[in-house]
Amino acid sequence: MPEFERRDATDAEAKALASGVRLRILRLCLDEPLSNREIATELDLNPATALHHVRMLVGTGFLEAQEERRGKRGSREIPYRATGKSWYVNTGDMTHPMIDAFVAEFDSAPYEDRTMARMAAMLTEDEIAEFRDRIQELLEDFKSRRKTEDAQQWALFIAMHPSEASGRDLDQLAAENSDDS
Repeated sequence: MPEFERRDATDAEAKALASGVRLRILRLCLDEPLSNREIATELDLNPATALHHVRMLVGTGFLEAQEERRGKRGSREIPYRATGKSWYVNTGDMTHPMIDAFVAEFDSAPYEDRTMARMAAMLTEDEIAEFRDRIQELLEDFKSRRKTEDAQQWALFIAMHPSEASGRDLDQLAAENSDDS
């Protein structure tokens, strides 16, 4: 896969990534090239709908056509593979497409294989920056590891935001917590 420098997305790139379906296509094609038919089957899409999404991703460089191959019944098909470019473009607010893609993928995973955690922490501005940097380093580390024969692709979604309580008076919070005991 080619290497990319982190930069702001063009309007076309941001539009291409503003879809939960297209984000799922990129994940599917990350380690294994898939044809439009295979993508449509995997995502339970009409092949014409899948092709629309694939063309947008190819046109913006997020997917790359691979060498033509023979499909079922000898038909000609073109497999597509994710280029990794999406990892390096800043697209602005992609909250809903990312959440939509995550929910669809999470729901399709076997219940016993799902892991979920949630936490709240009191952090200073420096600790917030440190936490974000460490998460980014961890993501970069594991992203850089390539598929081995016994590896299985796992998905991870991380979101961080100020808690609703962050603007409330700490003395009020302490009083409310002592009332609960």
